[in-house]
Amino acid sequence: MPRETILSADDSWPDDDQPLDSTHQAGLQPTSEDDIALRPKHMREMVGQRQVAERLKIAVDAAAKRGEPLGHILLDGPPGLGKTTFATCIPRDLGVSLQIASGAALAAPKDLLPYLTNAEEGSVLFIDEIHRLPKAVEEFMYPAMEDFRIDITLGEGVNARTVNMNLRPFTMIGATTRTGLLSAPLRDRFQIREHLDFYALDELMEIVRRNAAKLKTVLDDDAAHQIARASRGTPRIANNRLRWVRDYATSRADGDMTGEVATAALDMLGVDHLGLDPQDRKYLETILRVFHGGPVGVEAVAHTLNTACDTLTDEVEPFLLRTELVVRTPRGRKLTSKGYEHLGQTPPDEAPRVAG
Repeated sequence: MPRETILSADDSWPDDDQPLDSTHQAGLQPTSEDDIALRPKHMREMVGQRQVAERLKIAVDAAAKRGEPLGHILLDGPPGLGKTTFATCIPRDLGVSLQIASGAALAAPKDLLPYLTNAEEGSVLFIDEIHRLPKAVEEFMYPAMEDFRIDITLGEGVNARTVNMNLRPFTMIGATTRTGLLSAPLRDRFQIREHLDFYALDELMEIVRRNAAKLKTVLDDDAAHQIARASRGTPRIANNRLRWVRDYATSRADGDMTGEVATAALDMLGVDHLGLDPQDRKYLETILRVFHGGPVGVEAVAHTLNTACDTLTDEVEPFLLRTELVVRTPRGRKLTSKGYEHLGQTPPDEAPRVAG
């Protein structure tokens, strides 16, 4: 199994102007150099999640002053909100080394063993998608997290013996999008637990402006606003939208990223001002046209769209529910008055109404 190269505090960390090398991240999704370069290098550079950042800064500062390892940290929240960014900024701020692993790639305790035995004093081990760890690996981690030791069984049957190996004290940072899938014993072993929430419009605009500068391009405030409000409150989506608008401006507008150009680029992408893409609108239009606004079961919608139910429940519905365009009722999904209005239709009197 490929392992992540250890980034040491002395010379393995890249300079602040250089992207973090992630080519050996075991089990992690491929990350473009642009995406890495756009990430903040230190927590002081981060926009948004201010309360989380302030609490983590206090914990980092206290650990540095005491000369002790930072307590184990669990970060949870939807994808694209900065869990990996926090996990890479914290060791930089502490001046310690970092190892990166993925829960999906740690299939057995032996896969975790090299990470634990190579952990330096006070270093950080980051496990992404930690909820995907098998039960056997979870239980193997318990003594490592609590007592900084592991129990290794050598041999089999009556000749088997257990060897206790002491580890150098380290910090484990776990990231997950599915906290409910973590066992209670594992959750309780994290001294610090933080939930990352969606970003406000002004925070996304600031992220877009900063990252446009990193991409060596210029955009006006109107363009930043258009991109930010179509980003679903998620910096990762904002970065993707920014790259698309940059490409469109380069190809069609001589690199001039104005509000008008940004609107045209997003229109070509099929993204509206709320951030809905063609699949989202097709879902809403199907409920309106075929099922008269609902209520309707998700299976019926999925069959009508010739789409898997998991695709609708995991990818499409969360944002539509969060923006109050759809509600779930005991009888199924139903358009709200806001959903009707977004589709340019007059809501019936019985349509669920949302505040505001």
